[in-house]
Amino acid sequence: MTGNVIPIGTKSGSPPGTKERILDAAEGLFMAHGYEATSLRAITAAAEVNLAAVNYHFGSKEELFEAVLTRRLDPMNQRRVALLAALEEAAAPGPVACERILSALLVPALELARDPERGGGNFLRLLGRAYADPAPFIRRFLAAQYAEMIGRFKAAFARALPHLPARELSWRLHFLMGALSYTLAGTDALKLIAEIAPGDGGGSDELLLARLAPFLLAGLTAPLPDLSAAGPSLDGALGRGD
Repeated sequence: MTGNVIPIGTKSGSPPGTKERILDAAEGLFMAHGYEATSLRAITAAAEVNLAAVNYHFGSKEELFEAVLTRRLDPMNQRRVALLAALEEAAAPGPVACERILSALLVPALELARDPERGGGNFLRLLGRAYADPAPFIRRFLAAQYAEMIGRFKAAFARALPHLPARELSWRLHFLMGALSYTLAGTDALKLIAEIAPGDGGGSDELLLARLAPFLLAGLTAPLPDLSAAGPSLDGALGRGD
């Protein structure tokens, strides 16, 4: 089993170069087997390159894994921030409504999910594996990769929900990203989409958004919980420093 490799050409209609072949092969193998179980030998065989090519372009297996994620995550998160900026400009001087902030967060992920040229569902399943991976470098990398985007959306939600304490908002965004990651990157995501709209490949992402957005919105706007009997340890360190 080699995983599903989505070739990405350097120009329209042209075959991928060495770097792109390595990234495509690594993406498919990491998705199929996970980081630890995927060897550089397997990646070089799938990409039809030698180990020196991997070392030249990426340096190490860790750096290759980060590059696989970066080439998809950077455009998606940039698109999220751009959508949010446009919504904020249109709503100024007032805050953007929560449901519109959510749309800016969700739509780019759903656009990626239905675009095989950008990895599609295969990449989102790989991202799901990365979220669940205990390797410290992966956790550090994802935290850094999402930091700017999460900061922008947290500020927008804080303006839309001024009654929420900063720590409570941090928890709710933590739960929101977890639900979004599981829905889009979980192994059952494509099965769920197929069940929502059998035979309809074009509109299934909109239907999924229509189901997911109200659920997330309800969590964001729920009344404050009563934590009086829960003890101080419940909050942990998530909201520390806010």
